[in-house]
Amino acid sequence: MNKRRSFLRKSALAAGALPLSALVNQAYSKETPKNEMIINKSPIVISTWKFGIQSNEEAWKVLSKNGRSLDAVEQGVRLCESDPKERSVGYGGLPDRDGRVTLDACIMDEFSNIGSVACLEHIKNPISVARMVMEKTPHVMLVGDGALQFALSQGFKKEKLLTPESEKDWKEWLKTSLYKPVVNIENHDTIGMLAQDSFGNISGACTTSGMAYKMHGRVGDSPIIGAGLFVDNEVGAATATGHGEEVIRVAGSHTVVELMRSGLPPMDACMEAVIRIYNKSKARAKDLQIGFLAINNKGEYGAFSLQGGFNYAVYTEKEGNRLIDAEHLI
Repeated sequence: MNKRRSFLRKSALAAGALPLSALVNQAYSKETPKNEMIINKSPIVISTWKFGIQSNEEAWKVLSKNGRSLDAVEQGVRLCESDPKERSVGYGGLPDRDGRVTLDACIMDEFSNIGSVACLEHIKNPISVARMVMEKTPHVMLVGDGALQFALSQGFKKEKLLTPESEKDWKEWLKTSLYKPVVNIENHDTIGMLAQDSFGNISGACTTSGMAYKMHGRVGDSPIIGAGLFVDNEVGAATATGHGEEVIRVAGSHTVVELMRSGLPPMDACMEAVIRIYNKSKARAKDLQIGFLAINNKGEYGAFSLQGGFNYAVYTEKEGNRLIDAEHLI
């Protein structure tokens, strides 16, 4: 498996390389037949970055009691959203260049029901508002003041999201107003979580405060179904993190799921999506980070990123909760 991935990576970076799909299919044909793969029927939850460890613990409280994957991912990412020490998600997130904390989130269940909010202010847990959009409106996305008014109508509390620490950092940034996100710091900004419950059903959630010091109104991939998150219960699910503009460019999470539909294992599907982004952004790739995380309907999982430094958390009954460093392209 590792030799095949090394071959794919080197081939993709070489000038005049064959199309990636041809390379992947050629290499995959030499692997163990898919019907010999071990199928994991136990619950599993996976999430992006180190803060996924604590969020996985919260999600596991639901999964371990044979709860629904949708409830697990909502509760899991809410923990991260509510943590003022986490500076890239929810309460405590770094603001835009005007000093306003705006939040984006989306959620998707095993029935392809979806809900999303974008550029939402004053609400600590946008993922729960997104679920309300999914369950209580005829729409799939609400934005800005409309999202806020809907949240308030559903009983959510209006709060100040700009913490003293984030306000201090923003005022320091104003001295130069230099917008240059740093790889693996200011340009990951997301927790994406995918879970498969004991019934074999998959759901996903993705939530963020977006790029620090962005233009007011900027929305990245995180609340966009098919970009920051996509679930197909018959195939699997994927979520993205990193520079959202680049993920949107290739409909990243949908692309990963479709690659799994064609037969690729989760990690290889993530890798090809990263390589597609790299091939469109070579000139600026050194300043970008993009990572994909995926799970298929067998409970197999994998991740891949553009640059090193991306990690993800995995919680299974057999192996517990652990953090894994993803393989990367450059």
